[in-house]
Amino acid sequence: MLALTACGYGSNAEDKGGDKASPVAQGKAIDGLSEVKIGYFANVTHGTALVGLGEGGLIQKELGGTKVKSQVFNAGPAEIEALNSGAIDIGWIGPSPAINGYTKSQGKSLRIVSGSASGGVSLVVNPKKIKSLDDLEGKTIATPQLGNTQDVALLNYLAEKGYKVDATSGKGDVNIARTDNKVTPIAFKSGDIDGAWVPEPTASKLVAEGGKVLLDERELWDDGKFVITNIIVRQKFLEKHPKVVEAVLRGSVNTNAWISKNPDEAKKAINAVLKEETGKPLPADILDPAFKNVEFLDDPLASTLRDEAQHAVKAGLLKDPLLDGIYDLRPLNKVLSAAGKPSVDDAGLGAK
Repeated sequence: MLALTACGYGSNAEDKGGDKASPVAQGKAIDGLSEVKIGYFANVTHGTALVGLGEGGLIQKELGGTKVKSQVFNAGPAEIEALNSGAIDIGWIGPSPAINGYTKSQGKSLRIVSGSASGGVSLVVNPKKIKSLDDLEGKTIATPQLGNTQDVALLNYLAEKGYKVDATSGKGDVNIARTDNKVTPIAFKSGDIDGAWVPEPTASKLVAEGGKVLLDERELWDDGKFVITNIIVRQKFLEKHPKVVEAVLRGSVNTNAWISKNPDEAKKAINAVLKEETGKPLPADILDPAFKNVEFLDDPLASTLRDEAQHAVKAGLLKDPLLDGIYDLRPLNKVLSAAGKPSVDDAGLGAK
């Protein structure tokens, strides 16, 4: 089975992240636990984590005296490895590495306990070379990584349109170039690629370089929603510290609500963390559309994760994915109920 790899901006095969300073813990520790270790990516689709774990964030507030120790990752496999080893307890991550991690552990490593974000993925092309979706034959389109969430989506789309592409090599009627998101804008500007199926903020970076959005992936999904970021937890940690998990989820739910009500402040908060993590903030012409294209939500959109797994199977990148029991949404639904919000569904893939 080929590994389904990272999802999101900055994904690559090697983790280059590290420990990050976190807000000060105040009050009584939950369950007597002094520390909870949380991982995420420094990208717009992980905005809930960026805002909620930032200075004055609502997640640490809910945890009281249980201190957050956060770690930033650039690759899904590295985050799954950290979760498996106990280096982190909870993580924000894309659907593909979550599926792969759960499958490889035979259902013993993790549970998806919440959604976090939907959307934020587009096919951006050089308008001088590609005028319409009928002009893709013979062109080179980049995706972040072999088998990552966007790579699977492009392979599935091309197959449905009748194009033949070898999934492993990326060669065929349309050529797929697996290119790190950090390199993609350079390759686009130089003409090495004709377009890219990429997440935010890479998509908006390409538009700023003269690219045109030919397809917003939301157009391919019912109600325009599909999971791009989940929250996962190590199963043993969930069993031992359910109140801590509930506190993190409470903070996440409150953060998503705050982002929805305060988009301008949320953008500033996200950009402040991106500046801290990457060395420079995103300019407004990139940050504004990138933020607009992502919907922050609590629903894990479980049915779309199941569909994404099947797309990987059809592409020949994944064999017999294990999905039964991958979700445990009981803590989230408890939090949502207490907040007077409707419960969310696990599409029949919940833990018994």
